[in-house]
Amino acid sequence: MNAHRKPSVNGKVRVGVVGVGYLGRIHARIYAAMPEVELVGVADINATAAREVAAQHGCHAYLAANDLLGKVDAVSIVVPTPAHLETARPFLQGGVHMLMEKPLAPTYDESLELVELAERAGVVFQVGHLERFNAGIMALAERAVNPRFIEVHRLGTFVERATDVDVVTDLMIHDIDIVLSLVKSDIRSIAATGAPVVTEHVDIANARIEFENGAVANVTASRVSNKKLRRIRVFGDAHYYGLDYMDQKLEMAYAAPDANGGRPSIVSETLAIQPRPPLDTELACFIQSVRTGAPPLVNGRVGLEALRVALLVKERIAACTTQ
Repeated sequence: MNAHRKPSVNGKVRVGVVGVGYLGRIHARIYAAMPEVELVGVADINATAAREVAAQHGCHAYLAANDLLGKVDAVSIVVPTPAHLETARPFLQGGVHMLMEKPLAPTYDESLELVELAERAGVVFQVGHLERFNAGIMALAERAVNPRFIEVHRLGTFVERATDVDVVTDLMIHDIDIVLSLVKSDIRSIAATGAPVVTEHVDIANARIEFENGAVANVTASRVSNKKLRRIRVFGDAHYYGLDYMDQKLEMAYAAPDANGGRPSIVSETLAIQPRPPLDTELACFIQSVRTGAPPLVNGRVGLEALRVALLVKERIAACTTQ
């Protein structure tokens, strides 16, 4: 990575937030509370929203994202997915570090352009795959799991948010990214099905992903369920792990040999984890990368691969519905 932009004179990283809808407001709040960050300003085409958030955190409000150029070292892009490339391009060309909310862009080509722009600029480019920073997932990633079978359910109730994309690129992509990070093998095949229920896009979907090393992942995502369920179960060679994303509790089970040579007994325990809001951890890691130049946990290429697989899932769903 090239030498990165230096923080401002007082040693703080000057940050801006572009887009202050539901998630962008949270970005702004977290940045404003970081002692190593100066929240310079927020930008949104909704002037009322921008002024409201700016007033809450004592920063500037802008209508145009480009008004932040030259004033910030880093920026969070939290606008609707179709606007990602157009919004991000000037910042990347200007050498501004970036946290880009997922998915990178609506298409693979646009996403690749974003990644290549960031690589040419030599900036920190982190993709907002929030669940990677779930304390339970981080604890699971530290273990030599060697998954053989993974079962994931991400079910949520319907809300009028992020309906510009389907459930695969809105929700399932989180779990696709996590599965890829755990299995670490090329994909052999994907089978998928799904259907629109409330919106014109697919609202519920299931994908079965088979890997070259023999591992299998079964991933279900819904944004039209009557209650929330966010859980991943990982079956390895010798251990089972179960994580509830919402309470960040990681359970482990394994077969303990019988001292007398009899049938093994199943031993289970809940692993000690210190829960923390994942977005707090995600933004803290981003700022740390900006300050040190260390590669982000979820870089552009990682986000690009998650999108590539998500788009393959969408292709399989489309093929099923046209048969």
